[in-house]
Amino acid sequence: MDRLKILVVDDEARMRKLVHDFLVKADFEVVEAGDGEEALNLFYEQKDIALIILDVMMPKMDGWEVVKEIRRDSKVPIIMLTAKGGENDELLGFDLGVDEYISKPFSPKILVARVEAILRRTNQYGEGEILEAGGIRIDQSAHTATVDGKPMELSFKEFELLTYFLQNQGIALSREKILNNVWNYDYYGDARTIDTHVKKLRSKLGDKGDLIKTIWGMGYKFDTGTQQ
Repeated sequence: MDRLKILVVDDEARMRKLVHDFLVKADFEVVEAGDGEEALNLFYEQKDIALIILDVMMPKMDGWEVVKEIRRDSKVPIIMLTAKGGENDELLGFDLGVDEYISKPFSPKILVARVEAILRRTNQYGEGEILEAGGIRIDQSAHTATVDGKPMELSFKEFELLTYFLQNQGIALSREKILNNVWNYDYYGDARTIDTHVKKLRSKLGDKGDLIKTIWGMGYKFDTGTQQ
């Protein structure tokens, strides 16, 4: 199998080398960019980039602008790196369609582990499971979802969240449990991260958004009840 290609974007050469070395050691192919414009050029030229690791503060074009541009026509997984620790920046990243958000300084080993976790879920091998409930159908292998037969345009994290809900029908799920399972790691963020994703997911589900019940003071539960 060919090595998966990761695009690392950071204006600090030292940071790029650090991330590059750990990714290569984990058997990934790595391409690098020192600013947002170069990153976009590489992304559109190479066509086969499996994941992007993207710094926020960069010259010419910052990370937010890069995400906005890429999300116009691609759902490639994006991990944001930032020196900022503000929760508003974090929420902005998720609103724009970022899949993971890691604050500097960080452990390169943890970064690689997160890269591997995302790619395992977006590049599944073999026959995937089909999940169906309340008019919602998820094909995990094809990474597609439909509601009442109509295709849904979901971000990576929205797809993972909906999948997790269908896998745990009728079970009350705390925000902590959702974060640990959907984000795959203990997450020291704000609970509004979950609420933001649920709000967007409900909107995309239309009338079926009501199947995601709010458990006040705890979290959420996906429950079809008698609805078909």
